Amino acid sequence: MTEPALILLVEDSEGDILLTTEALVEGRINSKLFVVKDGWEAIQYLEKKGKYSNSITPDLVLLDVNLPKINGHEVLKFIKSKENLKHIPVVMLTTSSSEKDIMNSYQNNVNCYITKPVDSEEFIRAIASIKDFWISVVQLPKV
Repeated sequence: MTEPALILLVEDSEGDILLTTEALVEGRINSKLFVVKDGWEAIQYLEKKGKYSNSITPDLVLLDVNLPKINGHEVLKFIKSKENLKHIPVVMLTTSSSEKDIMNSYQNNVNCYITKPVDSEEFIRAIASIKDFWISVVQLPKV
């Protein structure tokens, strides 16, 4: 059996956290989900600081754009600027369909930008497609 994919979900909406968790379970995705609720926490987690000193570097980051404290764009810039983190695929998973947010994300080297479907069944399918591609299909570096 392969190791579970380690996924860091950076999301402040309890409903979206619940839906993402449900989608991973429903899709029988071999993964371990870690959740942080704002951009500052995400950076602390990735830098292994404070209460996250024993955190595990994720295989994939699911990142919302609109976050408290530090927004998703700033977290993305942080990840892609760090030699030890920039290899991690980052998927912007957000309600924003703003052309500015999309362009900004790609200019900062996001791997994929997905606008969250409003319908819960479509949301679950979107998470399943992320899993299918980023966990089942793509070859990721072992670091």
